[in-house]
Amino acid sequence: MRRLGVGLVGAGKHGQRYLTHLHTDVPELVLAALCRRDASRGRDDAARLGCRFHADWRALVADPAVEAVIAVVPPILHPALVAAVAAAGKPLLIEKPLAITGAAAVEIVRVLRAARIPCLMAQTLRWNAVVRAIRARLPELGALHAVVLNQRFEPSPLGWLDDPSMSGGGILLHTGVHSFDLVRLLTGCEVTEVFCRTARVRTVRTEDNFAAVLRLSGSDTVVTVNGCRATRGRSGMVDVAGDEGQLVGDHQLGFAHLVRGLERTPLPLDEPVPTVREVLRAFARLVLDGEPPPATPEDGARAVLIAEACHRSAESGGPVAVSGLDG
Repeated sequence: MRRLGVGLVGAGKHGQRYLTHLHTDVPELVLAALCRRDASRGRDDAARLGCRFHADWRALVADPAVEAVIAVVPPILHPALVAAVAAAGKPLLIEKPLAITGAAAVEIVRVLRAARIPCLMAQTLRWNAVVRAIRARLPELGALHAVVLNQRFEPSPLGWLDDPSMSGGGILLHTGVHSFDLVRLLTGCEVTEVFCRTARVRTVRTEDNFAAVLRLSGSDTVVTVNGCRATRGRSGMVDVAGDEGQLVGDHQLGFAHLVRGLERTPLPLDEPVPTVREVLRAFARLVLDGEPPPATPEDGARAVLIAEACHRSAESGGPVAVSGLDG
């Protein structure tokens, strides 16, 4: 079996999930090196996992043992990291959000296209069992008329998320991009205009609550997206309505139903899977077998552009057009 030496940049809360699955679940990928801002913990991780430790991510990218790079870092670091990985000609798996601004996201796409390196965007909900079941049954609804998505989370313990100099934004950018990507995935349409309201419930400098209405290109489907990180509850509702009924599910709580009239029929679901593990497996197939990526940097950029338009709408109080990848 061909095995690929990978380097992980970022081994904090989310990066630890990558470390766990690299160590136990994806034999095609071998952890050759890691980089972590907390050098003491990073060295401990490297010693435990039997790989090299680099205090500087640039050294990890340049390491000859690192054949591909996995980036799980705050998005403000993405432009410099992507430029270095592209210059090194190494495949890249990059976590969402792709960037903190639309312009930066578009530039990342340009750099990656020019380098022609394999790249997978970790829009992890694309691998969720409920999302996949609902998407597979969409043709049964006929023409779509309404899509409602929402996500609810507890307040985040990560202080940097409320620091715009590090995070670039709040829930719109760091959670909303999941829902914005799902809108495109489920409808097959691009978002052309948004109208958005935001609020700060527990946060100080970034929003942790939003609601947005999205207009789609070439479609009259009414789309609303909501996100809240100020509650003790956690959920991820998906409600899609068409001529022939509704599909209603929750990708956090793990259920999905087909609804016609007052009759509710549970949808058969695949076993829940750790989405990070599936992202890593898809990355291995992309690099080793040439399988097309289920989510691309272009997908990541479009989600960021929608989030950015929502920010501008919330600030202006009116609808805002969504920029395209061509500006």
